[in-house]
Amino acid sequence: MIEVKINSQEITYPINIESEAVADFRERILSYIGKKNYLVIISQKVEKIYGKIFGFDKSHKFILKDGEKEKNFKNYQKILERALEMKLKRSDVIIAIGGGVVGDLAGFAASTYMRGIDFIQVPTTLLACVDSSVGGKTAIDTSFGKNLVGTFYQPKAVLINPKILKTLDDRQFKTGLGEVVKYSFIEKSCLLEEEVNLTNFLSEKSKEILNRDEKTLAKLIEICIKLKKSVVEKDEKEAGLRRILNFGHTYGHAIEKITNYKKFTHGEAIVEGMKFAFNLALKKNLIDKSYKFLAEDVIKKYNFCKIPEYNMKKMSEIMKTDKKVQSDKIVFILPTDYSKVDAFEINSDELI
Repeated sequence: MIEVKINSQEITYPINIESEAVADFRERILSYIGKKNYLVIISQKVEKIYGKIFGFDKSHKFILKDGEKEKNFKNYQKILERALEMKLKRSDVIIAIGGGVVGDLAGFAASTYMRGIDFIQVPTTLLACVDSSVGGKTAIDTSFGKNLVGTFYQPKAVLINPKILKTLDDRQFKTGLGEVVKYSFIEKSCLLEEEVNLTNFLSEKSKEILNRDEKTLAKLIEICIKLKKSVVEKDEKEAGLRRILNFGHTYGHAIEKITNYKKFTHGEAIVEGMKFAFNLALKKNLIDKSYKFLAEDVIKKYNFCKIPEYNMKKMSEIMKTDKKVQSDKIVFILPTDYSKVDAFEINSDELI
């Protein structure tokens, strides 16, 4: 088993990575609960594939439909009402089994139910494993934009089983790879003491990664978690350093919003956001062409989908509603050197 411990201001919690049979995985989850009462928030897709093997009783389950649109006030209210019906106490547990939508929504519910109930993350997508399950961000979406309502709330544990990633459809696996590639471009800015050379790992191990070799995936997830750990421990509530994790997200979130979260996955949008950031950085002479070409080569290895250009005036208006906006300027995280990024305030007129 690979274990990485996250030290937050409130608690220290483990992230455990181990490939095991799903039936054994259930026991690992329950070992963190003991005799406490619990509510499992589980993705509909995960329930269809693994529901019988997990074997959680209906009385302990809330099945959440899939899709970003489900991360809303209505489902948040339903989860709270279900917890109240079950008479969950502050000492009981909410468990999230699924991707980022499940984790964000269940985490937000856990952070507000009884002013905070124990929470366990069981990410079942690559995206959730390397990103949304680590660092304590919870959120729901509104008609005004994504993740505009949320809290910082740390889980008691994050339990990862790379074996489950083998049943992900190709598109969902690739969306996770979008965030993985992001870490390679921000690695040195994460200030991790050890050198993990993620860009080289992604280049050399692309076949094993795309074939979902369990040992390779476990190592890949460990590298990404260590990078994110380094960032969130230094800046838990996004006062400064943590914003580097938003590389590719300003433009990427605008793509998601302009297409009503229906046309592209989060990872696909973030990859396009990174391409946009590299082009913008080159125009501002922050990087040279050779680094831009190297970055594009890494992205090409994973054959991400192509996204058309959208009207920049409309995109800039959407980007102005982003949480990272300062006055009338949009904050972009842009590359400045090999695996290094920094924050820049860009006037929307410059984009148009």
